Amino acid sequence: MTSRLALIQLAVTASKEANLVNARAKVIEAAEKGAGIVVLPECFNSPYGTSFFPKYAEPLENGPSSIALSNMARDAKVYLIGGSFPEIGPNSKFFNTCTIWGPNGDRLGVHRKVHLFDIDIPGKQTFKESSVLSAGSEITTFDSPIGKIGVGICYDIRFPEMAMIAARKGCVAMIYPGAFNMTTGPLHWELLQRARAIDNQMYVAACSPARDETAGYVAWGHSSVVDPMGQVVAKLGEKEDIVYSDLDVAFLETSRANIPVSAQRRFDVYPDVSK
Repeated sequence: MTSRLALIQLAVTASKEANLVNARAKVIEAAEKGAGIVVLPECFNSPYGTSFFPKYAEPLENGPSSIALSNMARDAKVYLIGGSFPEIGPNSKFFNTCTIWGPNGDRLGVHRKVHLFDIDIPGKQTFKESSVLSAGSEITTFDSPIGKIGVGICYDIRFPEMAMIAARKGCVAMIYPGAFNMTTGPLHWELLQRARAIDNQMYVAACSPARDETAGYVAWGHSSVVDPMGQVVAKLGEKEDIVYSDLDVAFLETSRANIPVSAQRRFDVYPDVSK
């Protein structure tokens, strides 16, 4: 059983309306080229940055981005992992939120970024999402025609427990809308995807915005797909584009059978984080 995955490396502007129109056009294009599962990048409808989160935030229920994403999924007849957008949630808290939509336009899941991006690399990069955002508290999976798929957002990929738990709950893939920067991108973007894939013998994909050198936060780009053997099977550069790859469950099962680590774990020696 296979399904074609499309990662849309969207060029994000300061206009939410323009971003939604562009995202819709790209989702329709991906569907016309055979994609059954389509992914948008982190903060697909707004610039990325702590100063932008409150300005662009909107409610989860009946907000313009949720309505647009539902319509995209329904009209394209795809499973849509809707990147993320700044959400104003309960008690006026802000979240970095990914919504997942089915081919009939119904919402299948919500993932609020669990691990907030707080770093300080002297002379290179300082960023503190927690100065504005609140963290989510749930691991998110949804059912697709090829099996369960897990979802994280950007910095979540650095924490292997999320992917480990998803894999042990039966997920065949982890999908991460993300926006690594020009420091962390060349260092760890591909490496982390390959690590999560090899650890769990599953597909891993990460979808970035396109690079905009004039932005306050410059995304690395290079949206990519890694197979269960840790090989990069599809990859973009830094410009706006769509990359496609088939998620093949038979290949995943063969990979797990050939190197059967899932049957060889020693939970008598160390704990099972999925329990």
